[in-house]
Amino acid sequence: MYKMNKLIGLSIILSLVFACSTEKHSSQWQSYSGDPVIEYKVDSVLSLMTLDEKIGQMNQYSGNFASTGAVSDNQSGKYLKKGMIGSTFNVFGADHLRMLQEQNLKYSRLKIPMLFAADVIHGLETTFPIPLAEACSWDLELMEQTARAAAEEATASGVAWNFAPMIDIARDPRWGRVMEGAGEDVFLATQVARARVRGFQGISNYRDLSKPNTMMACAKHFVGYGAAQGGRDYHSVDVSEQSLYDTYFPPFEAAIDEGVTSFMTAFNDLNGVPCTANNYLYKDVLRDAWGFKGMVVTDYTAIMELMHHGFARDLKQGAQLSLDAGIDMDMISEAFVTHLKELVEEGKVSEKQIDVAVSRILEMKFLLGLFDDPYRYFDAERQKQVVMSEANQSLALLAAQQSIVLLKNEGKVLPLSTEIAKKVALIGPFVDERESLNGEWAIKGDRSQSVTLREGLEARYKDSKVQFAYAEGTELPLLDRSTMKAEKDNQDAERGFAEAVKVAKASDIILVAMGENFHWSGEAACRTDITLPGNQRELLKALKQTGKPIILVLFNGRPLDLSWEAEHVDAIVEAWYPGLMAGHAVADVLSGKVNPSAKLVMTFPRNVGQIPIYYNAKNTGRPFDAKAPSDYKSSYIDVDNTPLYPFGHGLSYTSFEYTNIMLNAESFGKGEAVKLKADIVNSGDCDGAEIVQLYIRDRVASLTRPVKELKDFRKVVLRKGETKTIEFTIDEAMLSFRDKNRKQITEPGEFDIWLGASSDDESNRFVISFK
Repeated sequence: MYKMNKLIGLSIILSLVFACSTEKHSSQWQSYSGDPVIEYKVDSVLSLMTLDEKIGQMNQYSGNFASTGAVSDNQSGKYLKKGMIGSTFNVFGADHLRMLQEQNLKYSRLKIPMLFAADVIHGLETTFPIPLAEACSWDLELMEQTARAAAEEATASGVAWNFAPMIDIARDPRWGRVMEGAGEDVFLATQVARARVRGFQGISNYRDLSKPNTMMACAKHFVGYGAAQGGRDYHSVDVSEQSLYDTYFPPFEAAIDEGVTSFMTAFNDLNGVPCTANNYLYKDVLRDAWGFKGMVVTDYTAIMELMHHGFARDLKQGAQLSLDAGIDMDMISEAFVTHLKELVEEGKVSEKQIDVAVSRILEMKFLLGLFDDPYRYFDAERQKQVVMSEANQSLALLAAQQSIVLLKNEGKVLPLSTEIAKKVALIGPFVDERESLNGEWAIKGDRSQSVTLREGLEARYKDSKVQFAYAEGTELPLLDRSTMKAEKDNQDAERGFAEAVKVAKASDIILVAMGENFHWSGEAACRTDITLPGNQRELLKALKQTGKPIILVLFNGRPLDLSWEAEHVDAIVEAWYPGLMAGHAVADVLSGKVNPSAKLVMTFPRNVGQIPIYYNAKNTGRPFDAKAPSDYKSSYIDVDNTPLYPFGHGLSYTSFEYTNIMLNAESFGKGEAVKLKADIVNSGDCDGAEIVQLYIRDRVASLTRPVKELKDFRKVVLRKGETKTIEFTIDEAMLSFRDKNRKQITEPGEFDIWLGASSDDESNRFVISFK
């Protein structure tokens, strides 16, 4: 095992000897772990560091400085030779990272190990469904398992810090990064944030990161990034403080409760102050109010971008403003490493501020065990065993199966029986598409290994009476980023449509696979038109003329405008980007081997004019009543207020009944609770799972409340004909909200309670009173 420099070890011993007589540590920093041994180790190392070495620990680069074993002379290589890189990201592989760590230790005077990071958003090499899709499973245990599997692969490959999970609330499907989060609802997103933090960090005691398969998680992006104006990435955010506390803060506060070790800043400005230099966010809220003691890292070049915001006149001022706000590490901008020393000499920042930031960084390295063994995460043998293991691939299949949402199934055209002889036309650009199936942020996933839809169907139906015929019909349009346009190819339409229609006419049923190229969602992939790109809708219109039943399977990273499709096709299957096992998972659902149970975590609008649209909006003083429409109400004159598909929507091949719903009391007071019981019956023809959702509305309050708020849910697995009893506890906390003074309160009054299959299910409504 690697041993620390003798001088460091002696300093630690001396620090411990004098611990009892020392009132305060040299850095005046509050540790994440609360472990006095770790605290004194950090202080002992800090006391030996020069100012340059301290600043170097606050400097993070993308890894390109030693690709062949020798340190290059580029900017990052220059700072490495000075021992002034604290962290590196976007480099992979146990052997490669071992070599980079060797280079770092060669030049580091005090042998301070480097911390390696990456964006392992939904798997390293075993690619799971995109997070938005996985959230549709509403299966928190499954999400924790996939995060753990991703962490196992990443840590064996040398990565000990993950820039995930993204826990931004997102209510605008034009924003490309909705694919990284858990959707629009605060309660569900908060639970998902907790599950993913647990999975990535992999620890029951969150203060112990010492095992070589644990890693730091990073809650991002703090805060409001998902509310960018116009759904345009990096754009301004202007929301009230009340909205911050009600909507955007809760997932981040929950991540802290779950022990998250780091935060990442958001690119946007928030109410006029860029997040990366926002004292209110990082001092008043994160540190003082919530007591967060971990690290804060900027997003990519975020300090540099303070100049473009018009908030800093130059990079030097940006460095000062960011440090003053409480930022610990600078990703890529080189603001700290270039200007902090000069700022200290000028008296504009203090070395004490730097000590605090560096102490947080050093503590994480101690907690990860990097000082004991800088090479502990570079395990080539474990990497071979863990990465793309059979267990992880099986988990990827399960996650994909559980993430697929059945949006429509008119006439029960699905499932496609394996026993009935049918000729099925496979049409569309996603029948054989492979590259897009992993979606964006498939960091090391080999896109050539993803299972296509046709491969999955042929494997599933190989011994059946079903016959397939294929025609592409149209190609996926590619985005020309130089012009930001994707033109429709009319020649392609004339050439491909005729063949597709011919194949369709010779078939009994048409299965059409369409969607977005994976580059059309993710960071910097925002759209004003969220219909199917290119000629895909036109192809559907041509196929509709055949009169044959149409099943539409979608591969995409955001809710789409499916207004025409919902009216004219018989079935719609939202597969999202399912990851490595895409084709097998979709084939399992289409065939009925797997009964779909997923439900939407983002609302599908009727058109972009409704955006932002989400289920838990306010009622307004002139609410629209679809049952009794009238003028001068809050409504549109050209489209319904209602969404195309609401939050919580998702169909099954079986049917469920909610019976014997009972409250044990109709009112309760402080310190009490009401029990809500119900029998859930699988009354259909096959086994299935139902996600039972509990919604509440505060009828009258000192601040206006949403028309509904998700407060709890249960995923109930039922065999055909089976009944299970479920129970919810409705207590004072469930009825509470933040008042105008940001205090959590529960006010006396009446509350509506709904138990249903989606946010628009009004069938089981009750009223309770809180005294």
